[in-house]
Amino acid sequence: MKNIALIFAFIFSIAIANAQAVKPIFEKAANKVKATYFHENGEIAQVGHFLNGKLDGEWKMYNDEGKKIAQGNYALGQKTGTWFFWKNAILQEVDFENSKIANVTKWNTEGTLVIK
Repeated sequence: MKNIALIFAFIFSIAIANAQAVKPIFEKAANKVKATYFHENGEIAQVGHFLNGKLDGEWKMYNDEGKKIAQGNYALGQKTGTWFFWKNAILQEVDFENSKIANVTKWNTEGTLVIK
């Protein structure tokens, strides 16, 4: 009977721990709202701003170890300009025009590869 009670206590503690995910933080910043989202382990997942309920301005994304994996800009909910995506030793530079990919350049430690 003790073993069953211990098993239920263990399962209950795991369920409570998983239910307590880190909630996003929203802060007023001039005419925008700064948003910070978190991974389950507490590391920052994304940081950026909203304007009138739409993504706007610079956004940065991080993996669950805190390493930056993406950075770019939104203009009223649309990706714009040059975005950067990091994966291992590769950096992808992606240019957006009218919310569509216009050009992709892959950078690595040996030089560049250009893909259009």
